[in-house]
Amino acid sequence: MFTQSQFETGPNSSSITNIFHHCCNSKNLRAIKVFQAHLIRTGLIFISTNFQFKLATSLPNNNKNNHVQNFTNFFKFLKPTNPLLLNSILSHFSQNGFHSLALRTFSFMHFGGIGIDSYTLCSSITASSAVKDVKFGRMIHTLVRKSGWFSSVYVGSALVDLYAKSLCIKNAAKLFDEIPLKNTVCVNVILSGYAEAKMWMEGMALVRKMPCLNLCLDDFTFSAALRACVGLSAFELGKQIHGCVIRKVHDMESNEFLQSLLIDMYGKCGSVEKARHVFDMVGFRYGERKRDVVLWTSMLSVCGRNGKFEEAINLFDDMVMEGIKPDGVALLTVLSACSHTGELDRAWSLINDLSYKENDNFTVTMWGALLSACHNFDNVELGKLAAQRALELDPQNDGVYVLLSNMYARNGMWNEIEMLRERIKEKGLKKDIGHSLVDITR
Repeated sequence: MFTQSQFETGPNSSSITNIFHHCCNSKNLRAIKVFQAHLIRTGLIFISTNFQFKLATSLPNNNKNNHVQNFTNFFKFLKPTNPLLLNSILSHFSQNGFHSLALRTFSFMHFGGIGIDSYTLCSSITASSAVKDVKFGRMIHTLVRKSGWFSSVYVGSALVDLYAKSLCIKNAAKLFDEIPLKNTVCVNVILSGYAEAKMWMEGMALVRKMPCLNLCLDDFTFSAALRACVGLSAFELGKQIHGCVIRKVHDMESNEFLQSLLIDMYGKCGSVEKARHVFDMVGFRYGERKRDVVLWTSMLSVCGRNGKFEEAINLFDDMVMEGIKPDGVALLTVLSACSHTGELDRAWSLINDLSYKENDNFTVTMWGALLSACHNFDNVELGKLAAQRALELDPQNDGVYVLLSNMYARNGMWNEIEMLRERIKEKGLKKDIGHSLVDITR
């Protein structure tokens, strides 16, 4: 809290900044309001645009319930006309999740006759995209047309992104075609929209056109192309893109992002051998293996998805030997593999030895997977232990009770089922009922 003596030190920008910084850190809204009132009375608020920026951007952080009204009142009093200041405020709000304030700042600039540039437009369009406000975005689009800023590839790309994220793909594609000078970023934006709408053929057609447009393919472009191959189940096309990646991407062996995508693509197209070849080649040129948990998990998922359960278990052993800490997805994959191969004791020891039990949701899921496997292989004793451990972590999990009841029923243990039902009634649990709806056109 500041004191009156600190107020009387004179218009020193450094001291004012320090006091303001202290108020914000304490998150004392009353102190901030008192401090702001003092600055208004004395006129110190006009010392510098930097200080005005800090004060404006602090309002939503310290009063989230009424930040729109406070911000509006602040602007009505200050009436800033500096485009640089307003662009900075607009960009800050857009990047930090205060999208409504970003759009309000843009409206203030537009109706106040303050100069608008590509920086202003891009930030406001980005805010519209984040809240999927197509109506506001279309108004900005109209302004862009009238003001002549459509020739800017950055503004055009932002508008394409707005329509693509709002799933107005036809509008996005039409707008993309109208952009006079396209760049790789602009193409990647529309590719993202095609992928979101599962328009794989259109995405691949655009990727094929890029060399004719003298545009380079980057990691994101290859990512979109590989996703399209998965969507189309186009194994041969995926191999062609893999060859293009090898030719175009420098240090491909160390690019774990693309390596993971290639492994996933080959796995979903059913080629475990190709996926394993990509996995084995990571870091091969440099004589050392630097495969992170994402790559290991991707390869494990490929093995599990294609029924290579023994290979998945062996791969998991290699992962642990290499000192990689498995994540929840990797553990669930190897548990599923153990379940399919009947190695229930190994699955039991794997979960028991889990050294990262802070994630209870994953652990309950793992115990449930083991219980399901015990049901399939009629291992009642181990299944009861798995159910007990799961219910210790989540006593209200009705799914565990259902699995346990099914296991008892399969083995004719009717007394245990009766006791289990009594226990469920005591806890007041009810099984979630599934619903199916059929829309009949009249």
